[in-house]
Amino acid sequence: MLVGDFTMHGVTREISLPVKIKGPITAMGGQRIGVEAMGSLNRKEYGLTWNRALEAGGVMVGEDVAIEINAEAVKTQPASTK
Repeated sequence: MLVGDFTMHGVTREISLPVKIKGPITAMGGQRIGVEAMGSLNRKEYGLTWNRALEAGGVMVGEDVAIEINAEAVKTQPASTK
């Protein structure tokens, strides 16, 4: 679980996102690991309430904001000393 402070529109709240670890694998000369975190939050909890009704029904902006984080880390080799 990834837990941290998220700030949007001047409002900070703690959020937590489930994490998937992928790897490790060896590729392109190094050992690599992938991290993926996904979740969503309600924009109204951050003071973003503007919206507009559409003629065909419904509203222009949804309440849910999707969050997706993809990261890759590469294990570095120690510098050789001569």
